[in-house]
Amino acid sequence: MNTYSFDMNDVLTRVSGSSLRGHLELRCETRSNGDSYISHQSFSSPIHLGKSYIDQGKLVLNIVNPTAGFFDGDVVQSAVSVGKHGQLVLSTPSAARVYRTRSGAAAANKQVFHIDENAFMEWIPEPFIPHAGARYVQETTIHLHPTANLLYFDWLAPGRVAMGEVFAYQKLEWKLDLYVSEKLITRERYHLQPSDHSLESLKAKFPEAHYLSAYISGMKISDSLITSLDDLNTENIHLGHGSVSNNIYIIRALCANSLTTRKLLEKLRAIIYTSFDSKAPNLGKITSDS
Repeated sequence: MNTYSFDMNDVLTRVSGSSLRGHLELRCETRSNGDSYISHQSFSSPIHLGKSYIDQGKLVLNIVNPTAGFFDGDVVQSAVSVGKHGQLVLSTPSAARVYRTRSGAAAANKQVFHIDENAFMEWIPEPFIPHAGARYVQETTIHLHPTANLLYFDWLAPGRVAMGEVFAYQKLEWKLDLYVSEKLITRERYHLQPSDHSLESLKAKFPEAHYLSAYISGMKISDSLITSLDDLNTENIHLGHGSVSNNIYIIRALCANSLTTRKLLEKLRAIIYTSFDSKAPNLGKITSDS
């Protein structure tokens, strides 16, 4: 995937009067009894928060987009922090969609996460589905305390496959920086554009490939864990994994279709949470086994 960087200020200058500027501010802390709770929240369309609940000792919260999805010029900026010993799981109840650009401008999503001492955060969104002609940029910055635990997923679909829109978007641009104690540990940059060669690695294995990515901090690495991950490879899954530092582990997978990706995601969660000596919290959604 090609290296690319973008300036969020450039995106902001292209916002039209018909687009949205949304935001999310979220702070998770712990009560005296150890339960996690939301101590501060602020949001605006196209962001809405569902009702939180505790499962497996973690606070589970759904982030909802009550609109149809992202349109050109829409900008969402999020700042999420998890305080000392906080346990937070953030999910989305439905797929994120970005629609065809009408003006040539991109929709943009800038998100910053801070996870403090002995805190935990899981970010597990539904798939991101780019429609034909869509333009989208995403910038993610993650700051971790050395003792923080993280499970961060991204799921990128090739488009609306049922509508014949496979890799038919204009351009997707991604930027991710992960810091531990303010030291940059990993940096990811890529752009995907059907008009050049940038999609060749996605399409080489499967013509309608779904891309699944995971960043993990605090996972206990063992021979049995590595074997469990290796065993996930099948004729419909091409998966690789490895450590980029003493505390950061990365998993990448190409899957043949959406159902295969969903089943893989469920298996990965179970394996990773086992390495955390825990069970995966229920996200309150129908799974492939339901």
